Amino acid sequence: MSKAKSPQNPKKFKGPNAGVAVACMGYMLCSSLMLIANKLAVHFFEAPGIVLILQLGLTAVCVKAAGMAGIIEVDDLEWKKVKPYTLVAVAFLATIYTNIKTLQFANVETFIVFRASTPILVSVGDWLFLGRELPSLRSAMCLFGLLLGAIGYVLTDSKPEISGYAWVFVWYGVFCFDQIYLKHAADSVKMKSNWGKVYYSNLLACVPLAIISIMTSEAEMVSTMPSIEAILAVGLSCILGVAMSYFAWLARTLVSAAYFTVVGNTCKIITIIINRFIWDKHANNIGLGFLSVCLMCAYFYKQAPKRKGKPALPL
Repeated sequence: MSKAKSPQNPKKFKGPNAGVAVACMGYMLCSSLMLIANKLAVHFFEAPGIVLILQLGLTAVCVKAAGMAGIIEVDDLEWKKVKPYTLVAVAFLATIYTNIKTLQFANVETFIVFRASTPILVSVGDWLFLGRELPSLRSAMCLFGLLLGAIGYVLTDSKPEISGYAWVFVWYGVFCFDQIYLKHAADSVKMKSNWGKVYYSNLLACVPLAIISIMTSEAEMVSTMPSIEAILAVGLSCILGVAMSYFAWLARTLVSAAYFTVVGNTCKIITIIINRFIWDKHANNIGLGFLSVCLMCAYFYKQAPKRKGKPALPL
């Protein structure tokens, strides 16, 4: 991928922005591992709502505890910040929940290839709401290549699953909104540190998630002691949840919404390699070839600059 400029003190960096590189690499690694960890977690512990409560709750508790101990700086709860972050939490929660539901009914590659096409819609959202230019010719060709790769993959999917695709489409719309609004919140809601964003988003997401779990009676599904495999899988996903939340907010602050979406896609080849070794529900080689086209196009995508003149539409 092309290098991105940080919106904060751009003149400070003559060469590559180390902060952007660390944020993006950290997010890419956590995103790759988190997809596999979630797949394992819901396989051994078939209660996705409870898995999410554990992930979000542990993140919020650990961040707040570290803040109280003086290890990191964490914002206190304030209504002027809680109000916009309530929608952040709802969008964040809906994205993760539909993500996990998708992974219950579809193979990992099916999810990945649909994600590979999301920068097309997100880049339009960048232009409409976040003050970015439309993609350049090169970037537009890359996004078009992502779409062709996605279509090719779907046509060669060796194990089409109707229920899985239905959840993918639900996730698709929720995810694009999430990418655009969370970037808006990261830029417009001032926090003392990145940990404040992590704390607010995870803590506020726990409330609606608890309601959903009660409504779906998932607690009744866990009437027996979880297996060692389930405990390890869920524990791993919780640890990765803390790291991924931090790097995701850090990267989201430094780059555009579309670029952030593309960054997430570039790490998926790692997920595919891991998935082919540990899971039996993978796509055929032709399908993986189309997915490689998607990732190649994502690699050559270039972030659109801020546009001058006409203002963006308010969110």
